[in-house]
Amino acid sequence: MASCNMASAASGFVLTANVTGSTSSSARSSSMLFFPLKNNNNSSSSSRLVVRAAEEGAAPPAAPAPVGSEAPKPKPPPIGPKRGAKVKILRRESYWYNGIGSVVAVDQDPKTRYPVVVRFNKVNYANVSTNNYALDEIVEV
Repeated sequence: MASCNMASAASGFVLTANVTGSTSSSARSSSMLFFPLKNNNNSSSSSRLVVRAAEEGAAPPAAPAPVGSEAPKPKPPPIGPKRGAKVKILRRESYWYNGIGSVVAVDQDPKTRYPVVVRFNKVNYANVSTNNYALDEIVEV
């Protein structure tokens, strides 16, 4: 199978394009320069691409800020118990049912099913000491 390496085919070239818009009277010109890099390592060849663009005429005016911009909305109050609070577990199928644990984190996203992460002193049968609970499965002590 034959392969072609464009970097070895050309040592360098210059591409210049002048574009005139049909709807506007401004002319745009841009130039691209392609130079090979000089590497001490002969096994790989790389190149550098330099692009310069210039536009004649005035730049378009920036969009004005909206007049009726409102102040940012205040954050909603945090949901769930605070970090470090002691909570009692009400989930019947939990290993730590009626046990006391401390809150590690509370996810503030209202779409999260089990947002409260609780850590316990004792581990369960799988040697795990944390679990996630819903807001209605815990009571702050």
